[in-house]
Amino acid sequence: MPSVVGLLEQHELAARCRVDGLREEADRIQAELAVAELEWQEWVVARRQVDAVLAPDCGSTADTQDVPDPRAAGGPSAPRESAKPKSQVPVRREGLAWSVLSVDYQRILQALSDRDRLHQGPLTCQELAAVFGLDVVPAKVEALRSKAKRLVVRGWLAERQPGRGRFTLAQSVAGQGGAS
Repeated sequence: MPSVVGLLEQHELAARCRVDGLREEADRIQAELAVAELEWQEWVVARRQVDAVLAPDCGSTADTQDVPDPRAAGGPSAPRESAKPKSQVPVRREGLAWSVLSVDYQRILQALSDRDRLHQGPLTCQELAAVFGLDVVPAKVEALRSKAKRLVVRGWLAERQPGRGRFTLAQSVAGQGGAS
């Protein structure tokens, strides 16, 4: 017969896995939202440029209608509006520099880049906390884990054994340093 503590640990582990899965899904959806918003903004700019070129009175677009911002129509505002600059983690693509990331994310990449350069292998979040001179307490470690998981989802880091919490630079990022 399993112990009460054992059952509690099983339920806690199941809940933790569900929370991690939902966080990853939320991060993926937020990344898709950011890409869709950028695409929408590009189309709005393109339409305005075409309107300006095709306007019969040499570029005056006083009689054209602007496409309303769906966020201004009383709907829920996008989380990006309240986010600090560089607090969003973009999906990694070729030629995208680390400078698009906030300092916290850049520090994580730099620490793992240094480990990679010295062939020292992956780091856990507890080890990252120690490297950064933070108290190795659950709150600090979980904050780093959240950031590291976000970097994994966006393609900046790799988690060698998912669930084990050992992180390295993603293959496309390794060896490129801050100028990736």
